Amino acid sequence: MSELSFEQMLEESLKTIRTGEIVTGKVIDVKEDEIVLNIGYKSDGIIPRNEYTDDQNLDLTTVVQVGEDMEAKVTRVNDGEGQVALSYKRLAADRGNKKIEEAFESHEVLTAKVTQVLGGGLSVVVEGARVFIPASLVSDVYEKDLSKYSDKEIEFIITEFNPRRRRIIGDRKQIMVAKRAELQKELFAKIHAGDVVEGVIKNVTDFGAFIDLGGADGLLHISEMSWGRVESPKKAFKTGEKLEVLIKDINGDKIALSLKFPETNPWKDAAEKYAIGNVITGRVARMTDFGAFVELEPGVDALLHVSQISKEHVDKPADVLSIGQEIEAMVVDFNEEDKKISLSIKALQVQDEYQEEDGPVYSDEV
Repeated sequence: MSELSFEQMLEESLKTIRTGEIVTGKVIDVKEDEIVLNIGYKSDGIIPRNEYTDDQNLDLTTVVQVGEDMEAKVTRVNDGEGQVALSYKRLAADRGNKKIEEAFESHEVLTAKVTQVLGGGLSVVVEGARVFIPASLVSDVYEKDLSKYSDKEIEFIITEFNPRRRRIIGDRKQIMVAKRAELQKELFAKIHAGDVVEGVIKNVTDFGAFIDLGGADGLLHISEMSWGRVESPKKAFKTGEKLEVLIKDINGDKIALSLKFPETNPWKDAAEKYAIGNVITGRVARMTDFGAFVELEPGVDALLHVSQISKEHVDKPADVLSIGQEIEAMVVDFNEEDKKISLSIKALQVQDEYQEEDGPVYSDEV
């Protein structure tokens, strides 16, 4: 009777536990795939690797030491072998869910590392609880490839919280939109037409390039990319390239940009360089039936009329000229207001003939 009474007394001295209860124990053994805890119960508690982590290659001996105190959640009082089944991962998830619920109610901004890049979005873990961020809510712009976010810490808010259905949705886009709105407000408060600012090329199209100015995008139209002609913006500029640009105009939230800086305007001293009677060299840029347009420098074209190509009759410019050909001609007309210059090869030929006879020639004699 005395032995039975002793066993009964020992049994009564040990605590009782229930499924779902949180227990604290001391680590008495660690293997690669399980942790053994003394939880003050008649049986030890066991945490298998899959109830400690999602990483099934993790060696538990590298992260847990004998003698440590640990908390865990009881999943079964008897695991079939007389031991108590425990989960560290579920305890962490419960606490994470609690934190997420509080963040959901208070609209708190959370920060967590991206643990998985999925086909439809990103998965992050907050203190053991998983949060899914759909691809459409990852950024304020469309991003086809989300792999750059792998293992990166990101900020987000919780927009849907339903742990019973395992549906916890995060939103990073709202934060980015709000931050961009604030940056936009700051940017528009300090920029003015005529300012030169630095930006980063965000996107290049056939008609121009969109430049991120740090809070708002500006459009650099193809016609403002150079004083000369730009055939293809995609060949001239690359996404991610830094540029110093001139703010040409601000209209509401639209910003027009330019690379035509006033100090580099080729017409600034054109009146002197291309005065009537000056002999210049240029390159045939394009041709029509009535004449050829000659590029004297980027941004300055002149017309060589078909009647001024030669003393001999020329039906059309293409009969005697070719694109890219370098020619020498005389300036016979200069209109700065309309930015028009007229050239003549014929005048040079006539001048040469007169010079051979020691007689001067003037452009108005041609």
